Amino acid sequence: MRSILILLGLLLSIAFASATFPYQCGPQNCQFGQVCRIDNGVCNCIPVNDCHEVSLSTKVVGTWVDGSRGNKRYTQYDITITNNLNTNIKQIYIATDYTLRLRDHSINSIWNVNLLSNGILTLPSNQPSINAHASFTFGFILEGTQPANLAVLSVSF
Repeated sequence: MRSILILLGLLLSIAFASATFPYQCGPQNCQFGQVCRIDNGVCNCIPVNDCHEVSLSTKVVGTWVDGSRGNKRYTQYDITITNNLNTNIKQIYIATDYTLRLRDHSINSIWNVNLLSNGILTLPSNQPSINAHASFTFGFILEGTQPANLAVLSVSF
């Protein structure tokens, strides 16, 4: 009976860890400044500067002052994920931080991407992959004019 309880505890721990870190390599395997690269199920941590397979670009769409919201300044951004490979990206996880200050702290101010409860961005269900040599764009409206810090955490091919 005791061994069954230990086994059950171990399985619950693994399930919790998997739910907390949905990308396979997870932050426990890759160091700060590294990207988890998963190619055909094989996980490798590589330096961010060596990850040329995928790139993120930020474009300012517009900036305005909203009188109905206390004269606060807002900026709309388009973020483009570019796949530079001859194979499809199956999934990507993008880290954010405190600089992702969505207008009204609302998910209505971010579109075409999933925002997980831990602040990580992933592809939406209607875009399960990014084709070879293709791009995918999502957007958001932030309070202020400082762009959000975004970094690729994990990419699967």
